[in-house]
Amino acid sequence: MKYDKGTLKLLSGTGNPALAKEIAAKLKVKLTPTTIKSFANGETYVQIGKTVRGADCYVIQPTCTPVNDNLMELFIMLDALKRASAGRITVVMAHYGYARQDRKAAGREPITAKLIASLLETAGADRVLAVDLHAEQIVGFFNKGLVDHLYANPVHLSYIKSLKLKDLVVVSPDVGGVKRARAFAKKLNDAPLAIIDKRRDPNVHNKMESLAVVGDVKGKTALIVDDMIDTAGTIIQGAALLKKEGATRIIACCTHPVLSNNAAAKIQASVIEQLITTNSIPEDPNNTCDKIVRLSLAPLLAKAINRIHTNKSVSKLFD
Repeated sequence: MKYDKGTLKLLSGTGNPALAKEIAAKLKVKLTPTTIKSFANGETYVQIGKTVRGADCYVIQPTCTPVNDNLMELFIMLDALKRASAGRITVVMAHYGYARQDRKAAGREPITAKLIASLLETAGADRVLAVDLHAEQIVGFFNKGLVDHLYANPVHLSYIKSLKLKDLVVVSPDVGGVKRARAFAKKLNDAPLAIIDKRRDPNVHNKMESLAVVGDVKGKTALIVDDMIDTAGTIIQGAALLKKEGATRIIACCTHPVLSNNAAAKIQASVIEQLITTNSIPEDPNNTCDKIVRLSLAPLLAKAINRIHTNKSVSKLFD
């Protein structure tokens, strides 16, 4: 990688330090020392340990659990960098919190994905490097900053192809994920596509009312492709329905393993054979199972950071 290491600064919040260290190792640079601690009342204190004046700074901080703490920590780091005269500040968000609320689905609801974008810009972010945003329109929520939207497809597909799955059908867990599933299917020798039509309970978050399969899955290996798994209720119900409809094997794939409310234990007890995911969110040792395979985003993010820093095309990573 050809760049001036002196002007490239990597900083890590406490959201996913393991990923930050791996990215730094790939880029062969050291993480800029940063002090992050809390006052007695819970307020966050940040101090950047070395000069960043005029530097190209990348703050690696996914906004995963605890979401609000990680967000506030990120905003304070951005403010510290801005006031330290950093040349350019890029937020590397392997996971973009609050992305699910990207539109008003009912009266008197917020659009928190837009709110987060506005807060990032106000805090000092010049650009954002994100992975598999929940909705494409989030890119347009930034008024001043630029957004490089990466896709984890190359990471997933390399592993999936190594499994040499037979009679594969790619399944979208809902109508909104069809574009993502179709992109997967195209890269997997134009595998057939199926869709799970789900109806949410309007009165309860993360709860389904009914499910139906559109497409032929009988006698096939079903690969469910999603961007995020939270409580795992939807994907487990969908997997059970696919099994009922005659699928012989069920494999799930997602980028962001939120895995709330003991979701890993639920996946372990389900008909899902394997959950292929990434390290966009750090693993909780108390909420995991042997069905989960975590792939690293560090090589992809390191390449993207290198290309941004050297003013090269990021989209070339997906040609």
